[in-house]
Amino acid sequence: MKLHEYKSAEGARHRRKRLGRGMSSGFGKTSGKGHKGQNARTGKGTRVGFEGGQTPLFQRLPKRGFTNVNRKEYAVVNIGTLNQFDEGTEITPEQLLETGVVSKLQSGIKVLGKGTLDKKLTVKANQFSASAVEAIEKAGGNTEVI
Repeated sequence: MKLHEYKSAEGARHRRKRLGRGMSSGFGKTSGKGHKGQNARTGKGTRVGFEGGQTPLFQRLPKRGFTNVNRKEYAVVNIGTLNQFDEGTEITPEQLLETGVVSKLQSGIKVLGKGTLDKKLTVKANQFSASAVEAIEKAGGNTEVI
């Protein structure tokens, strides 16, 4: 198949409705809105979830829980993924972002103890789990809280 032979799948592309372009267009006069009523008026209808004045479902259901607006969300790194760095490397959050270990720094980096570490590394992060500190120090490296 060549680029000029490429065609969209049948039914994948639709022509837009050309409203108010005469009676023969099929969308003339009332432009497909019928006669009178709320949906024929400008500003179209009601908002999403409107149930004709009845108390909407989202208001009838009980409210539960609490959302902490000050919550800190950390980007998680397991020590098993740190094996990709060379022996003796100083690992910083910026370096983890550059190498693609984390996609977003969020509120900082938290290092967890999942996996095994075989190299001596200096790891700088915002938080460490107790098992991560133990594993890094066991491998001969050290940790530093930023």
